[in-house]
Amino acid sequence: MALTILDGSTFCICDELGDLARPTHGFFTADTRFLSRLCLTVNGERPLLLSSKKVEYFSAGFYLRNPPTGGLEHDVLAIARNRFVGDGMEDHIVIENETMEPAQFEVAVELASDFADIFTVKDYDFALGDPMRARPLPAPVPPEYDGHNHQFLLVDSNDSVQTQVVLSQPGEVDGGTARFPVELEPRARWELRIVIVPSTDGAVAVPRGLARRFGEGRSRVQDSLAAWNLSVPRLHADWDDLDRAFRHSVSDLASLRMRTEDGAVNLPAAGMPWFMTVFGRDTLITCLQTLLFGPELARGALHALAELQATTEDPSIDAEPGKIVHEVRRGKAAKNAYGRSYSTVDATPLYLVLLSEVWRWTDDAALVRGLRPTAEACLNWIDRYGDRDGDGFVEFQRRAAIGPEVQSWKDSHDSQRFADGRIATGAIAPVEVQGYVYDAKRRAAELAREVWRDRELSDRLEEEAADLARRFDDAFWIDARGGYYALALDGDKRQVDSLTSNIGHLLWSGIVPRERADAVVDRLMGEPLWSGWGVRTMSAADAGYNPLSYHNGTVWPHDNSLIAHGLARYGRWQEAQRIARRMVEASRDFDYELPEVFAGLARAATPFPIAYPTAARPQAWAAGTPVLLLQVLLGLRPDPRRQVLVTEDGLDIPSWAGSLRLTGVRVFDRLWDVMLEHGRVTVRPA
Repeated sequence: MALTILDGSTFCICDELGDLARPTHGFFTADTRFLSRLCLTVNGERPLLLSSKKVEYFSAGFYLRNPPTGGLEHDVLAIARNRFVGDGMEDHIVIENETMEPAQFEVAVELASDFADIFTVKDYDFALGDPMRARPLPAPVPPEYDGHNHQFLLVDSNDSVQTQVVLSQPGEVDGGTARFPVELEPRARWELRIVIVPSTDGAVAVPRGLARRFGEGRSRVQDSLAAWNLSVPRLHADWDDLDRAFRHSVSDLASLRMRTEDGAVNLPAAGMPWFMTVFGRDTLITCLQTLLFGPELARGALHALAELQATTEDPSIDAEPGKIVHEVRRGKAAKNAYGRSYSTVDATPLYLVLLSEVWRWTDDAALVRGLRPTAEACLNWIDRYGDRDGDGFVEFQRRAAIGPEVQSWKDSHDSQRFADGRIATGAIAPVEVQGYVYDAKRRAAELAREVWRDRELSDRLEEEAADLARRFDDAFWIDARGGYYALALDGDKRQVDSLTSNIGHLLWSGIVPRERADAVVDRLMGEPLWSGWGVRTMSAADAGYNPLSYHNGTVWPHDNSLIAHGLARYGRWQEAQRIARRMVEASRDFDYELPEVFAGLARAATPFPIAYPTAARPQAWAAGTPVLLLQVLLGLRPDPRRQVLVTEDGLDIPSWAGSLRLTGVRVFDRLWDVMLEHGRVTVRPA
């Protein structure tokens, strides 16, 4: 079992004993592993586990007992190891003699750092530890010991980065191991504090000030969590699975908040452990899912992504003027790979969708006016650069030497498959991206009309959206299998004819004509795509289907939340409610923390959903899923004209949802309470 403790972009991956003992464990910040090994032993053996778990997302407790070794009997020693992660990491180890006799033993702490960049460690993890498939990990640097200050210095001289490991008392040092001979009288205790301080500029902290610094850091994180918990709505639900999944989402999204480099705004990182950074697509979708929490995360994301928007053309990172960033990296990852990548075609239209949606929930005209240059640059990118061949559709084709070859949300290299299993090539026009562009242009037209007061721009965008919808239907619709939309058009404008969950995003964007909606809904909820837990990414009837393939048959919670929202948009409440129910029930088998992805095996074949081995947890848009599904279940939407929160008329909610009360929903700078009783939803000012 791997346990992750994090605060912003600083995090630790360890085992259930608290040790950093495996090749993918470590203490990370700035996309660099600053400590790759930290192991505790008693008389040369690792302690035995009693119990361990996270206390908060930034702290954990490990409760251990001694192994029977070196003359110690079982259960002589009770060992408590408490860990805090903030700007650095602190371990507080307390060992108590629980017997009536004196005890003598040796405690040892072994440490090392290889300063690997996060891409190298991630590749090793995704290769499942197979050294033939993974890049080699760097060799650990030789440790230096400063006896005067009881500290180790681990220095990577090539990159001017270092790790400072300060011990609260002196030990007998051999290489990277500090040993402490201990004698304890009955009921007596021995303590050791270990403080790990990363430095990206080679600066060494003064050891005497570290205890105060870490105390202030702990208070800062605790205050931030308290403020977050006060700001988000509170749910009290009869449906226990929903209640717990929602609370886990609140906690996970708190843990994934990260500040921009200037400390000005919060926005959600994509996911733990390998994606604790800005991802344009993931950040935007997470913010769209969680507007029930208020607009702060979304406002922060809009401002941060505007700052990162490309202004020049740079093929080496797929940058083009107006394009919204895909991924941001720092530290050694930036040096060894890239600092920014623009290898995505959907973040740019999604930026416009989020800007519009924040306005619809807040009536924040000042925000929309201030971000007009960013929005217009997005629109210009869509028409000038996104449409690579002038056919009116947005395509991707990687120009950079590194980064994903597939630049839509299903970004694994083999996701763009024909029904017979062949992989599409050339400049690919993904089906869901055309829907995003349609929605973005319609929303931008509304902003132009209502906020910017630019009628000419509004009319032009409305005409372009209507024209896109007509051409889209002609180019992507397939009459076979009862009718559905192709996954994409390949470089030769052939329909990539596999049946996938992407068609559900078309309902979310509203590009599907009403007369096509029944066919699309039937395909989504039919047996080939519907696993019983959710909609699969690829139909089981297609040659490329594999329930364990990352994007070719698995179930993605965020994907299903957008599909459910799209079903609700077209009035298909029964199907939307089915997705909400099964997805929330699935969370139960993941301790109410939905993972990034799980297997697409049929519910009838497995008594519980099957985990995907490398799925991120917590992951931002998976954490956002219960929040959006709650919004869908209750039929909630803002009414910008009247500036009120409303629920859909005539919505009939099944009895399995029970009763609930959602309090403190912030919409239009007012608080609202929502009640579900006897299948009916009421909304009133708080």
